[in-house]
Amino acid sequence: GRKPANPAFWWVSDEGEEVKWSFEELGSLSRKAANVLSEACGLQKGDRVIAVLPRVPEWWLLNVACMRAGIVFIPGTSQLTAKDVSYRLQASKAKCIITNHTLAPAVESVLPGSQFLRSKLLVGQGSRGGWLNLQELL
Repeated sequence: GRKPANPAFWWVSDEGEEVKWSFEELGSLSRKAANVLSEACGLQKGDRVIAVLPRVPEWWLLNVACMRAGIVFIPGTSQLTAKDVSYRLQASKAKCIITNHTLAPAVESVLPGSQFLRSKLLVGQGSRGGWLNLQELL
């Protein structure tokens, strides 16, 4: 008999929630996410994206999607202060920022000073004014 394929991605939260993606699923999801970044967010090869997220499955998905699209992925931890985010936005000339509902208020506080930013992408359920939602776009 054949043994089942090993997952390409296996994530377990502190609460025991699991997300498993096969290689086929990861490939399909990363292509869709790359399209979201290119089309909905208007990013092109060489553009920079800052992700201020805890290590949720979407963090890895977006990392792979950026590689597919030739977009530079700049990771940021959820421990960054507003001042840290502001510095990274200006120094990198990032055109897109990605975060979740919890971190969005701190990120939004520094966005008016960012002259290069074109799009804001939210990870998780729900909506927020002026933000695109990754789950809805996928």
